[in-house]
Amino acid sequence: MWRRSGSRHGAADLAAAIELGVLDGQLPVGTRLPSERELAEALDVSRTLVAAALDRLRDAGLVASRRGAGSWITKPRGRTPEPVSPDVPQAIDLVRAATPAAPGVLAAVDRARLLLVDELGRHGYTGTGLPALRERIAARYTARGLLTSPGQILITNGAHHAFVLVLRMLTHPGDRVLVEQPTYPNALDAIRAAHTTPVPVALGEHGWDLAGVEAAVRQTAPRLAYLIVDFHNPTGYRLDASGRAELGALLARTQTHAVVDETFVELDLEGDDGPPPLAAFAGDWAITVGTVSKSHWGGLRIGWIRAPEDLATRLTSARFASDLGSPVFEQLVLAELFDAGDPDPAARRAVLRSQRDALTEALRRELPDWRFRVPSGGLSLWCRLPEPMSTRLAIAAANHGVQITPGSRFSAQGGLEHWLRIPFAQPADRLADAVTRLALAAASVRAQPADDLPVA
Repeated sequence: MWRRSGSRHGAADLAAAIELGVLDGQLPVGTRLPSERELAEALDVSRTLVAAALDRLRDAGLVASRRGAGSWITKPRGRTPEPVSPDVPQAIDLVRAATPAAPGVLAAVDRARLLLVDELGRHGYTGTGLPALRERIAARYTARGLLTSPGQILITNGAHHAFVLVLRMLTHPGDRVLVEQPTYPNALDAIRAAHTTPVPVALGEHGWDLAGVEAAVRQTAPRLAYLIVDFHNPTGYRLDASGRAELGALLARTQTHAVVDETFVELDLEGDDGPPPLAAFAGDWAITVGTVSKSHWGGLRIGWIRAPEDLATRLTSARFASDLGSPVFEQLVLAELFDAGDPDPAARRAVLRSQRDALTEALRRELPDWRFRVPSGGLSLWCRLPEPMSTRLAIAAANHGVQITPGSRFSAQGGLEHWLRIPFAQPADRLADAVTRLALAAASVRAQPADDLPVA
């Protein structure tokens, strides 16, 4: 696959393919690589080409070697890896859909520093979380139409940590977990790590196929479902109130617990309050997880679980097997942020809308045969490519200084080669530059000679 770009720079292409495997988690740190001779024979290339590719990876800090011990995947120490190709300018990261810190974070840090004095005389282990923060989160759910008490809130180290806690509590090895197709890649990794099996239900042209969800629930009897109904990652869809009522009734009728990931719920770019949380329709069968990693800052590793009180108590006890609670200072900062509120939500929405619109304009100009729907919230576009080339494009893009995640990472069972997620969480000029580079990479992929294509 790495040679299908038609590039004469085979060493750069091979290095980029290995780098992509590292970025996608297919080659974890510590993975031992075959010898140069074995790689050359397996790939049917010269040892000189393999050696040159490994040299590039060693220079980038992604591979380490020692005489007599071979080579293995490592991570760079003390610096960010440079792009694989030395002719490429600074790489543009289109892997992460995350923004810089929102206005007000630094001021909240200053206020929280004063409050920390009172906490220093205590032991610092908060268990379920600081009462003040749990009260504020409960009040926010109640304001959205879901009556919630502080006893239903458990503070976690982000929404993903919250999902993993629930996954470990409610499933056993061999169980099935229903997921949307596509869905958040790290959730799929967590499901597999728990030795459970993801059961995908495809999102259609207009979002959720609720009849398909019901059929999958009845046919596979999943122990748990993982759903993103607010500005779905990666498609950007949002389930309306009538759809939530139907889905909530299905969960209750079939007694299927669902983890509802609300990571993007506050990123409504049109200023609409939106429908109530799914738990308002599904009752105790919906376990809601949230975070401020997208709405405020990814460096605040604080999230939460909203669940029935008895389940929240059980989750609190179960978490001690893996961690002893969330950091006190970050909880104080978040409580202060919630108290202060967004100083100018309209301005923040306007910035994100302008970035979204800049990305859509650049794509329509540079890549007019790509198709996408403009979402009303979230942080990314889900693009339909003119041919199944997502993985090849990710490899070629690395040589043009753009890091992207192929569509297959969002799939429970592979595929999605016609699809690519592109976040718009960066300034407009940087997004335009990224699209220009993507267009060059796409042209190189599509210009491959006919005899290099696989036989159908």
